[in-house]
Amino acid sequence: MHEHYRDAKLRELRDQLVRFAPKAQKVEQAARAELLLAEIEPDRAYAFDFLCFRVTNYRPQQPSRHTIAAADVISDLRQLVEDLSESAELSVTEVDEPVHSVEDLSRMFNVSTKTIGRWRDAGLIGRKFLFGNRRRVGFLHSTVERFTAGNRERVRRGERFSQVGEEEKAEMIRRARQLADDGASLSEVTRQLANELRRSPETIRYTLKNFDSSNPSIAIFPNHRGVLTDEDKRMIYQLFRRGSTVPQLCKRYGRTRSSIQRILVDMRKERINELPLDYIYNADFDDVSREAEYLGVEPQAAVAPRKVRPPSGLPSYLASLYEAALLTREQEYHLFRKMNYLKHKASQLRESIDSPRGGKNAVMDEIEALYEQAVKTKNRIVQSNLRLVVSIAKRHMASSDDFFALVSDGNMSLIRAVEKFDYSRGNKFSTYASWAIMKNFARTIPNEFKHRDRFRTTAEELFLSRQDERTDPYAEESAHQRRQHELGRILTSLDEREQQIIVARFGLGRGNEPATLKQVGEVLGVTKERIRQLEARALSKLREAADESKIDVELGA
Repeated sequence: MHEHYRDAKLRELRDQLVRFAPKAQKVEQAARAELLLAEIEPDRAYAFDFLCFRVTNYRPQQPSRHTIAAADVISDLRQLVEDLSESAELSVTEVDEPVHSVEDLSRMFNVSTKTIGRWRDAGLIGRKFLFGNRRRVGFLHSTVERFTAGNRERVRRGERFSQVGEEEKAEMIRRARQLADDGASLSEVTRQLANELRRSPETIRYTLKNFDSSNPSIAIFPNHRGVLTDEDKRMIYQLFRRGSTVPQLCKRYGRTRSSIQRILVDMRKERINELPLDYIYNADFDDVSREAEYLGVEPQAAVAPRKVRPPSGLPSYLASLYEAALLTREQEYHLFRKMNYLKHKASQLRESIDSPRGGKNAVMDEIEALYEQAVKTKNRIVQSNLRLVVSIAKRHMASSDDFFALVSDGNMSLIRAVEKFDYSRGNKFSTYASWAIMKNFARTIPNEFKHRDRFRTTAEELFLSRQDERTDPYAEESAHQRRQHELGRILTSLDEREQQIIVARFGLGRGNEPATLKQVGEVLGVTKERIRQLEARALSKLREAADESKIDVELGA
């Protein structure tokens, strides 16, 4: 049963008739709906009560003023005829007049079954009948006569472009091969033969594709692929980026210019959607009037940085890292803000390329330019801190350790730290990066596990390494339960979505683990930046509620 009704009231009427009307009444209502269709005039609106009366011969118990546009009436009445006939389960042997199948009409008018499908779109009304034990679309003879009387030119045009005979097919293939041997593409051959043979391009293309599929050894276009795979599309995009022109790609893959250009746009959008645009959100980014400040020139150091002598024994390329000056606090703040703002702006633009009006090349150009600037800014930060990795690696290197492997591992930790550092908290990046690098070394270097007391990373290790110093465990547990109750009470000051975010982000509830911003965003169907904003607002509300209730509850920043 078809569900795609344009008007909800007509869909409700269909449901009532299909469920409760007797079989004979359904057949009669389908006939009344078909007669009504012939009277519908375009560019008019029709009252639902009028339509209901014409189909069922009774008026609704509760009159309404609901009106429906003519285009929607036509679409839904056609579907109503089909649905009523389907639910009536009427056999063709029970009908008083001939019933034609799609194949019957194809032979009667000497047209393809596709042409019959196009006639249905143009107003030829079909019904569902039982042909033996199979339910199929059929057409009453009176319906066909009514359609042909009102669409004589359409029917003549369909008969003129009739099914391709064997002789015509052989001639079409012979001429197509000549054109292909002269270097014409499939689209060029299709266009030329359609003009010469007075056939539709679809008929030409369909005939040639069927021939090539059935005769691969003598195919006219052996390299033509019916459907391009994802790998084909990726290769087309790579070849284009390496310098291949659109005409060259058209000839290589047997596609039209518009088809290749559409593939290039789609693959470019896919590549942009894969760009790593995660960033640390800051409320200042919403003030676009300060964009010039965010993207301005990096501030100069007030005092010339002093040169630092590299540790002895370093290879020359590692020693050269010490030639890069360290960043001042002002430079560091500016670069981190610039990098995150660039990603913020690119991320917002990326959300628009999947909209119906999105995907314009100018927008994608801007996204890629913003991302390149963000990468350059990140590389500037990383370069200025690479010496930090070398220094920490030298302190943690044992005789059996590979120093270069340690540096490589530390560099990856440094890059991750650049991505995760929140510059707005006022901390120095070197402090945060040192902690991240040493924490990674503590996990990856076996000898470092003897320093568990210094590099303890989980609450479980902390619990195992400390004695239970509580004087009254029962009192401590009672106090914990009271805090849990108070926290649950102040959570009611949030709306439902804010409560979901706080519960998920802090892992509230037994057995729950804290979720990332991205995970919560996927559940709620919004971006992780939006989750960050909602979380900040919710935490602010909770602090106010806790202050008013004089509750000592520890909340995340």
